[in-house]
Amino acid sequence: MDKEPLVYLNGEMMPASKAHIAIYDASVVLGATVTDLERTFRHSIFKLEEHIERFYRSCKYARLKPPVKLEHTKQIIEELVEYNTQWLDQDKELACIQFISPGEFKIYAGAAGAPGGGLEPTYCIHTFPLPFSVWKHYFLEGVHVITPSTRHIPPQCLDPKIKCRSRMHWWLADQETQLVDPKAVALCLDLEGNVTETSGSNFLILRDGEIWTPTTRNILHGISMHYVKELAEKSGFEFRERDFQVYDVINAEEAFLASTPYCLAPVTQINGIPIGEGKPGPVFEKLITLWSEKVGLDIKEQILNSTL
Repeated sequence: MDKEPLVYLNGEMMPASKAHIAIYDASVVLGATVTDLERTFRHSIFKLEEHIERFYRSCKYARLKPPVKLEHTKQIIEELVEYNTQWLDQDKELACIQFISPGEFKIYAGAAGAPGGGLEPTYCIHTFPLPFSVWKHYFLEGVHVITPSTRHIPPQCLDPKIKCRSRMHWWLADQETQLVDPKAVALCLDLEGNVTETSGSNFLILRDGEIWTPTTRNILHGISMHYVKELAEKSGFEFRERDFQVYDVINAEEAFLASTPYCLAPVTQINGIPIGEGKPGPVFEKLITLWSEKVGLDIKEQILNSTL
C-alpha cells in the first residue's frame, strides 16, 4: 500500500486499487449518481462546508440517504485529504469527490430499483491530483465557448440545482463542440435560447459594468460562482441574475467560467466571434488576483507552471 492513496467505500477505508463498483450498481445501470467535488489550496480543502451541504441537499432531492451524517462525511474527507497529500508535491493540489448511488440492483432491470425497495446505497469518497495542465490554455489564450444544437435539460425535467452524473446530454454537447474546435467548451442554451452553463462550470459575463449570471432556475448553484459574486460585490460591481442570450455574450466586455478546479477562467470567444478585445480582460485579472490573495497563492501561476 506504499504511496497508494486511500478511498472510502461503503464504510471502509481501502487502497485505491482495491476500490471497485459492481457492474450492476445503479450508477452503471441508470447513471443514477449524486456527486460533488471540492479542491485544496496548499493541501487544505476550500469551501468544504458549502460543498458538503450542497451534496446533502442533492441527496435529499434524489431520495438518497447517505449512510453517515454530514459531520462524519466532513471528517472522512479531511482524513483522506491529509493522508493522500502526504506524498504530493507542495505545488500540487487534490480534488476530492464524493458520490452516492441507490446501490446494487438485485435484478438488472427497472428504473425504481429492487421490488419493494431494500437497496443499500453505494457511497464513495476519493481524491485525485488536479491536472492543471488541462486548463493551461484557458489562461494563455482564453476559452472559446460554442453553443451546440444539444440543449440544456429543462428544469421541469431535472432541477439543475442537483449535482449529478446523469450527463449524456453533456457528452453529446461536448462531442459536437469539439468537431468545430477541439479546445472549445460547450455552452448549452435552454429551449428558449437563453444561455445556461457548461458541463463543468458556471458562465458569467461583464455587461455595462455589471456581472451577469444566468437565472439560477436554469443552472447549478455553483460554489465558485457565488464566491465570484462575493469578490465582485466587494470590488464595486453589481451582480445580477437574469436571462440573457448569445447576442448579449457577443456584445459583452468580458466573459468568464467559474469552476472549482481552476476557479475562474477568461472566455475570449463565442462561436468564433471575439468577446471584448478577444483576450483576457482587466476585470478577470482583478477577480483572479483577489481570489489568489484570499487563498494565499497565485492561482494563475500555479496552473501555468504545472506539469501535471
